[in-house]
Amino acid sequence: MIAMISTNDINGFFADDSTDLSESIIETYWFETSINPNFAAAALCSEQSTAQWKRPCVDEDLRRTCGAKVIGLEIIEVSDKPVFEFPFNKGNRFTRCRVTIAHPYINFGTKIPNLLTAACGEGAFHSPGITAIKLLDIGFPKKYLNAFQGPQFGTRGIQDLLKVRDRPLFMGVVKPNIGLAPKNFSEIAYQSWIGGLDIAKDDEMQSDTEISPIAERLCLMNAKRMEAEDLTGEKKIFLVNITDEVDRLVELHDLAVKNGAGAVMVNSMTVGLSAIRMLRKHAEVPIVGHFDFIAPFSRLPFFGVSQLVITKLQRLTGCDSIIMPGFSPRMMVDEEEVKTNVEACLAEFGDIKKSLPVPGGSDWAGTIQPLYHKLRSIDFGFVFGRGVFDHPKGAEAGAKSIRQAWEATAMGVSIEEYAKENLELREAIEAFGKTDKVEEDSVIPAFQPEADLLLAESGGLGKGKSKI
Repeated sequence: MIAMISTNDINGFFADDSTDLSESIIETYWFETSINPNFAAAALCSEQSTAQWKRPCVDEDLRRTCGAKVIGLEIIEVSDKPVFEFPFNKGNRFTRCRVTIAHPYINFGTKIPNLLTAACGEGAFHSPGITAIKLLDIGFPKKYLNAFQGPQFGTRGIQDLLKVRDRPLFMGVVKPNIGLAPKNFSEIAYQSWIGGLDIAKDDEMQSDTEISPIAERLCLMNAKRMEAEDLTGEKKIFLVNITDEVDRLVELHDLAVKNGAGAVMVNSMTVGLSAIRMLRKHAEVPIVGHFDFIAPFSRLPFFGVSQLVITKLQRLTGCDSIIMPGFSPRMMVDEEEVKTNVEACLAEFGDIKKSLPVPGGSDWAGTIQPLYHKLRSIDFGFVFGRGVFDHPKGAEAGAKSIRQAWEATAMGVSIEEYAKENLELREAIEAFGKTDKVEEDSVIPAFQPEADLLLAESGGLGKGKSKI
């Protein structure tokens, strides 16, 4: 009830000199309110922490130790209409704000389900007077981060497994993604490996099914992987999707490792972040998180939870690599948001290792130069589907076009120029259309491994190290 927060009470939910930020997570929300913003911010803190902070006839104030506290409140704009025209969003004045809250983590501990219950639960999303709300970011003190293992391998570990440190990693989603028998699946994957991909992977919808039993798929893929390694002299990885009921994750991981899979993929939000943390404690190979079930939380601009929060939590719980929506218009993600999510994988995060970011969606040889230009780092992965497997000459040619596009990037020449002497790249351009152009005033220079490795070590994106 709004009436529970009186004028005399709201100050107890605003930070003062006694507020210990080192013992708090820092939440940042955008919210809209039909009441006084100070009252709304105080109610938001109250509802997600102590709610009622004292007992009748008892001299106590639990806000001092357990209350979430406002440490910053910015009014962005005022409107006579709410962002969502719902029947219960009534009023004549709607104030849109950005609030930063310090929430003592003694309330929920270092437990992801309890953290999310506080930050995204009933208290936050049913707070009195708030007509729309979105959790934009969470910051963690180092003491909190120390309770988590984070990635076991991380960016460097995956690069070392593949013995690739001088370029991005190339991944391919075997297409058709559903319906192939394991024998056909493994043959197409083999073609992509010998063409130059580092990793052949299951689609996020491919799982342990009657059409493609995971045990059979693993056995055939392992044989083809070793054959491709013998032929190319390069290390290859089969990334198998083990997304399933939580009580099968360890079993499927063990089956994957026994049959030579170099990494496992899990749709993080469909199985739950705690399931990822559990799997991390057991895992012998890298865990790759996929972005399924994130858009329903993050897509709306004025409601839900940002991709940034979920990216951080995937890294915190142990994802060695994180596949995320990339720059393609099909993914419907703002360019700066993609960059922010990539940086969240690579930025300083206590002692937690970096996760290899894989921004993807409708990529092909023609998107390599623009993507590298935007990220300015080699610490990422390209993930291709039809851009490899729908190449007119097949998966091997499609993978070759990818390597050729990177060779052009490394030399600082356009792929159109390089395609004149490289058939597979030329055929890819003819098949998939015009390339995304790099702005003329910021042409990509010739690739310099030492300079780019230094850039990658600093977090990429031209920003140097940044703290999350």
